[in-house]
Amino acid sequence: NEKGLFYALDLGGTNFRVLRLHLGGKGRGIVSKQFEEVSIPRSLMTGTSDALFDFIVAELAKFVAQEGMDFELRPGRQRELGFTFSFPVLQSSISSGTLVRWTKGFSIEETVGRDVVAELTKAMEKQGLNMRVSAFVNDPVGTLAGGRFTNNDVVAAVILGTGSNAAYVERAHAIPKWHGLSLKSGEMVINTEWGNFMSSHLPLTEYDHELDAETLHPGEQIYEKVTSGMYLGEIVRKVLRRMAEEAAFFGDTVPPKLKVPFILGTPIISAMHQDTSPDLKVVANHLKDILEISNTSLKMRKVIVEVCYIVATRGARLSAAGILSILKKMGRDTMREGEKQKTVIAMDGGLYEHYTEYRNCLENTLNELLGKEVSETVVLELANDGSGIGAAILAACHSKYLETDE
Repeated sequence: NEKGLFYALDLGGTNFRVLRLHLGGKGRGIVSKQFEEVSIPRSLMTGTSDALFDFIVAELAKFVAQEGMDFELRPGRQRELGFTFSFPVLQSSISSGTLVRWTKGFSIEETVGRDVVAELTKAMEKQGLNMRVSAFVNDPVGTLAGGRFTNNDVVAAVILGTGSNAAYVERAHAIPKWHGLSLKSGEMVINTEWGNFMSSHLPLTEYDHELDAETLHPGEQIYEKVTSGMYLGEIVRKVLRRMAEEAAFFGDTVPPKLKVPFILGTPIISAMHQDTSPDLKVVANHLKDILEISNTSLKMRKVIVEVCYIVATRGARLSAAGILSILKKMGRDTMREGEKQKTVIAMDGGLYEHYTEYRNCLENTLNELLGKEVSETVVLELANDGSGIGAAILAACHSKYLETDE
């Protein structure tokens, strides 16, 4: 039933998105959407809280300033924003939450323990941006809301991008932590924070232990470090460096660029892994342009593709295992007698969207784990901009102007 213009700010990695959504009300759904993506300078990821939020709000204000007469606010109103913030928080209400810790390369100590919405609001007031946060969610919860808005069979959402997380709809009586009032719907959304999962059964190698020790948060987000886009390229680099050091893979000297952390981004290993040219030209070009390694033989290039394949396959299969665990918890990993249920999982994130080999491997593994009959009832659906759209929709649900508009 929600109508009108609503905004979203989606902060979940080294980029953030600002989005404007026009909702048409019952039967019309989403009338239009516009968004912009902004890169965050690396210095702001480890600087001060004020500097980061001032930068974000300045970009948000620029986005709003481009609006024409059609978007003018009625007198006495504020724009309403859904704020997607994909870092671990202790959420105390629909529009507030305290940061537990940064992940994904961010490390601003002073923000930890603070209400993130209050930090954003302070920056908006400072810059005179007439906007309030109506809903505060994270990536998978936003994606789940966006998916459910258009498809009632969506019961879970998974993010596979810079980082990784999942959320799903749980029956309230199956939540041991819940001691509050009984819920009208009998259901609650669970944000799993599965990126922080750790188990002795995870197939970790010496490369993973080395990568973990060098990150800003050693010992944390281990599952994320073996499955998500921020780290796959770095694992490949570490393997290639070891091959250069111990097996003289690139000749007598170790190429200097191979010693630079995070020089191989996951989009690069995706392009090399998916190179179908007979002489692996894409691989040769990336080695030359990024690592300054020329004169590689076809045999060497094939070995490099194989390394990319091994690292991506492990990540994809572990992601599929995570999805299976959620389906098991919901009782959707088996067929119920006389019931033809459909289970849709909304998938968002650049890794899932753009790394075709990773996505195919994940889907094949999930089918293999579920078996033919059940896998036919489970659909993974790409939810483009899912978390931003969902956040704007949740802001609309919690609008303080809903009643006055009816």
